[in-house]
Amino acid sequence: MKNIKISALKFGTFFFLLVFFVSCNETITIPKPPTYLRLNLPEHEYVLFSEDCPYEFEAAKIFKIRAVTDEKGQITYHKDIDLGPLNGVIHFSYIEMENPLADYVNFAINKVDEHKVKATAIEDTNFIRTSDRVFGTFFELQGDVASPFQFYLTDSTNRFVSGVVYLNSAPNYDSLRPSLEYLKQDLYQMMRSFKWKK
Repeated sequence: MKNIKISALKFGTFFFLLVFFVSCNETITIPKPPTYLRLNLPEHEYVLFSEDCPYEFEAAKIFKIRAVTDEKGQITYHKDIDLGPLNGVIHFSYIEMENPLADYVNFAINKVDEHKVKATAIEDTNFIRTSDRVFGTFFELQGDVASPFQFYLTDSTNRFVSGVVYLNSAPNYDSLRPSLEYLKQDLYQMMRSFKWKK
């Protein structure tokens, strides 16, 4: 009887050790965090855009600037700027002001406010170049918004331009952040180099 108890004890110990070692050799799968494809973008290079319109600016070489026509088919001073490999567009509008400047500025700010529901933060940067009569504001909308960047520029008396950026992808801020940082540099260059033609 004593030998049976010792054998059972040895068997129990052996079984416990066997289960212990088998469970230690088991590979534990740890889920990987989501990753995003790396976008290889070229070095920033700029060319002067100066067509038959009352303004000029330096545009990124990867941009393709297209004319916009009105309902009669006539070419306007508005532009659609294709962002190339960034897969998006800037709707660039030109206005000869007929109302007080505040009307146009408020309209631009209201367009930014439309995205407040989704935006986690909105940062604005002022551009003031008194010698060139260029005054404006650049808005960066952070979060899962449809339009991550908007801006306007004016001479404060007669002319007003505005730009709204749309990307052709789901508004996932984390995955788009590298592209947005790249694009932000190009937009800053556009605003820094913007001039009215006499």
